[in-house]
Order: sequence, then C-alpha cells, then structure tokens
Amino acid sequence: MSDILQPLGVLFADAGHELYLVGGSVRDAVLGRLGTDLDFTTDARPEQVQGLLSGWAEALWDAGIEFGTVSARKGDLILEITTYRADKYDRVGRNPVVTFGESIDDDLVRRDFTINAMAVRIGRDGAEGFHDPLDGMSAALAGIIDTPATPQESFDDDPLRMLRAVRFVSQLGFTVAPRVSQAITDMAVEIERITAERVHAELDKLITGEHPIEAIELMVDTGLADRILPEVPGMRLTIDEHHQHKDVYQHSLTVLRQAMDLEDGDPDLVLRWAALLHDIGKPDTRRHEPNGGVSFHHHEVVGAKMVRKRMRALKYPKAIVEDVATLVFLHLRFHGYGDGAWTDSAVRRYVTDAGPLLDRLNKLVRADCTTRNRRRARRLQENYDDLEQRIAALQAAEDLDRVRPDLDGNAIMELLGLPPGPAVGQAWRFLKELRLDRGPLSRDEAEEALRVWWAEQQG
Repeated sequence: MSDILQPLGVLFADAGHELYLVGGSVRDAVLGRLGTDLDFTTDARPEQVQGLLSGWAEALWDAGIEFGTVSARKGDLILEITTYRADKYDRVGRNPVVTFGESIDDDLVRRDFTINAMAVRIGRDGAEGFHDPLDGMSAALAGIIDTPATPQESFDDDPLRMLRAVRFVSQLGFTVAPRVSQAITDMAVEIERITAERVHAELDKLITGEHPIEAIELMVDTGLADRILPEVPGMRLTIDEHHQHKDVYQHSLTVLRQAMDLEDGDPDLVLRWAALLHDIGKPDTRRHEPNGGVSFHHHEVVGAKMVRKRMRALKYPKAIVEDVATLVFLHLRFHGYGDGAWTDSAVRRYVTDAGPLLDRLNKLVRADCTTRNRRRARRLQENYDDLEQRIAALQAAEDLDRVRPDLDGNAIMELLGLPPGPAVGQAWRFLKELRLDRGPLSRDEAEEALRVWWAEQQG
C-alpha cells in the first residue's frame, strides 16, 4: 500500500506531525489479512487532520470527531485517523472522557489488547519503523489475547472488551490468556453496563467469524452468555441414566458447524443464528414420557417466540428477527416428509411458507442431521435430495416463487357481484388454498370452484 502510505506520510511529515498505522490494521498485516479499512493515530488534532486531508482524500466525514477521529476515503481504502488518546473512564458506563495524549506510548497503553497495541510509523518513505512497547508481536504469533494492563483494570474501564475478547477468538482463531478468561468469569455481570446495540454488533461479528464454536463455548463457560444470551447456556440439559437424550447445547453447536459448511461464499448471518438457536425451545418443552423417553412437543413454536423476544431485546432489525424466528419455526416441517410421502400440495405449502427463506431452510434442515447412525443419516440425506428435486420440478412447472390465486380481486368482485370488502379477501384466500392444493387451474375451473364455494358460504 505504499502508493497510499507514502504520500500520506509526506503530508503529515511536511506539517511537522507524527503518523502511525495502528491497532487492528497492524495486527491484520502481521497475520497476512490486511483489509481495506486502515486505522492511524497521530499527534495532530482533528481539525489539523481535516486540513491535511482536504484536497487529498476523495471524501471526508467527521462522525467520530468528538472522539478525535476523522474518516476519509482514498481509492478503495477507508482511513480512520485518530489523535493520540489518553482517556479516562468513569467505570459506570463505557464512554470515556476523551483526553488527547502526547505520545504514541500514551495511545498504545490504553488499547484493549496487546495484539492491538502495535504501530508502524509512516513517514516520507512510507512505513519507516515498527513500534511494539507491549510485545504484541509475541502475543500475535502465539495466538494469545491478553490485555496491556491487568484484565480487571481493562474491563472496569470498558466491559465491552470482555465480549470483544470472545469475538477475536472467533475472528482470529486465538485463545484468551488464562487471566483474561478468569477476569471475564469474575466480571461477567459488568457487561450489563453496555447498550444492547453494542452487544449485538459484537455478537454478529462473533457468529460470522471463522471460529464461532470456540467463541460461543468461551462465552458460555465464563458466564458471559448468561448475561447477554442466556438461552444458549440454557440448552445444556442434564442427562441422567433414566432419560437419555442428546445434549441440546452440543447438538446446536454441531448444527451451526454443519450449516457453515453449507454456506455459499460469505458467512450467512441469518442462517448461522437460526442454526444456533433452532432448539432453544427444548428446555421449556421437555417432558419425561412414561416409557422412559423424552419429548419436546411444539418446541419450534416456543423457540420462535423466544427468538423474537431475545433478538428484540438485543435491538436487532425487525427483518432479521423475523427471518431467524421463521426458520426456527419451520425447521421441523421437513421431518413430516417421510420417504417422499408428501403430496404436491404439501410441497407447495412448504415452499410457500418458507418464501424467500427456502434456500436457508433447506440448508438448516440438512445441517440439523447429527445422528451417528450412518444408515439413518444416509436415508435423511436422500430424502432431502428427493424433496429438493420435487421442489425444482414444481417450480419449473408452476412458478412456486409467486403462488397466487388464479383470479385476482377484480375478477372475484366481478364474478360474485361484490363490492370491495372482507368477503373479497375471504374469496381470495379460498382460491389461494385451492391453488396450493391442486396447482394451477384454468380460468373456467377457478371460476366454477369459486361459484361452488360462494354458494356454500351463502347456504
């Protein structure tokens, strides 16, 4: 990136200012995964940074200027340049009293983890020197997440750092230092100082990382999940010798792993959440049967309600809440398929109920097969294949993506002599059900069926 770093270094050097590439950007460069978002720190004040970048950057914005950050775009890169910080925390909330620092050391020592406390000096020739006062390089090479100060001090300043540590486990495949794990365990309650919006932003980064299973296990083992996502540790059901059943928690982690294997390209946030949460209704619906078995009747209904409640509490967008809840609600529907016993009508309803989530639902039900019985697993996979082939055949013949009645509202009103009103809606729904049951009808067939139905309604 010398074509960007070198001229940027000249701008700051000519003005008598220091400039360092810092934090996650240096960490990612060390790990060979540097992206297009670059973080810098400088002794220049925000208004000076704006002046230096004006005319050089292609766009400037100051959304973070109250925290000393100026953002800019240059080509395909997004740059964030922040004045050295030496913040103080009130240890009640998490927002610091912003105090500008005087040196790069002041800035690095206040950062969350040593792997994020490395810096590269940017001068007239681009990258000119590596600065690592807290030995973040050793931590990065060892794959260890540790704090510059004691974890207790760091998490007291900003409890969100506990969840960030877990998130980095997922994104980087690192492990936390034992003292960090212990501090999270001891201080998990402090995460309640953090807003729901900030928590859900970290959870999304965690679940879409490369190693979410290990991160979720850490979150559960330290008690952090009890504070922000209690339904997940709640799936750890006690197994006794009289009532044998699968461990729902471990099963859900396996389903998440298998769902990840089925993704096409980028991580699928909705699919991953649905995979993790698809069985959260089981603890509340568990019943011990007289024959010694265990049942979880209607756990998909209860689970969908629990998903909505939890994700709304975490301030998720309505569309994501509904998508995840719908997948949880529908995830058992396939198990009524048997050995290809569904009628075409049942297949149409499965597709219609799933709507735009059909591809994700197919992946979820495939991922939900965790049996160790190879014969049963093979039979289930064959049934999945058969259903998908039937769906494809019906979609080709009937355009299942847009199943609508064979008559529209205007045709209904004209045929039955009705004004706009509830009766038209009832007739429309009757024709929609008829379409699902019998497939496409000719206009004459649809009109005759509607006349018979309407006569019955009047009789």
